[in-house]
Amino acid sequence: MSIEQAKAINRDAITPALHLLPARLDTLQARVELLAICGQEADFRHRWQVVNPARPEVRGAARGLWQFERGGGVKGVLGHVQTALAANALCRARGVDPEASAVHAALERDDILAAGFARLLLWSDPAPLPAVGDVNGGWQLYLRTWRPGAYTDGTPAQRVRLRGKWAGYYATAREALEAA
Repeated sequence: MSIEQAKAINRDAITPALHLLPARLDTLQARVELLAICGQEADFRHRWQVVNPARPEVRGAARGLWQFERGGGVKGVLGHVQTALAANALCRARGVDPEASAVHAALERDDILAAGFARLLLWSDPAPLPAVGDVNGGWQLYLRTWRPGAYTDGTPAQRVRLRGKWAGYYATAREALEAA
C-alpha cells in the first residue's frame, strides 16, 4: 500500500475533481474515504477491473480507479436526484457526453472524472460522512455505496480478508493526507 501513490491520486485526481464540484463536497472526511475506496477497489493503480491477477490485461466490467460499472455506479450518479446536475456539469467540464456508456469508457483514461463520480456517489448516500478515524463507519459507507460483489457474495473468510484490506487502505489514506 503505497502512500506515495495515494498522495499522487489525491493531488492529481481528487483535488482537481473537487474543484469541479460544489465546494461543500471537499472535506477531509471525503478525501479519506475516496482514497481508501480507491485502494480497496483498484490498489491505487488499476483503471479497469482485474478479474485474473495472472492475466491483468483481461478487463472486467468496472472502469476507473474507483471501479465503476456502466449500469451501476455510472448510471446511478447520472440519474440520482442529488447528483445529476453536478454529474452533468462535471462531464461537460471533462469533455464527456453525460451518457452512461460515454462516461464508462472515459473513466479508464480520466482519473479526474473518476474521482468526481466517486465523490458524487458518496454524496448520494443520505447519511453524513463518517468522522476521520471512524474506520468501521467508512467501511459501512463503502459497503452501502459501492456494494462490492466480492464481499456480498464472498465466504466468511473472504469477507474477513476484505475487511482487513480496508483497514490497511484506510490507514494509508489517512497517512497520505496527513503528509500532504
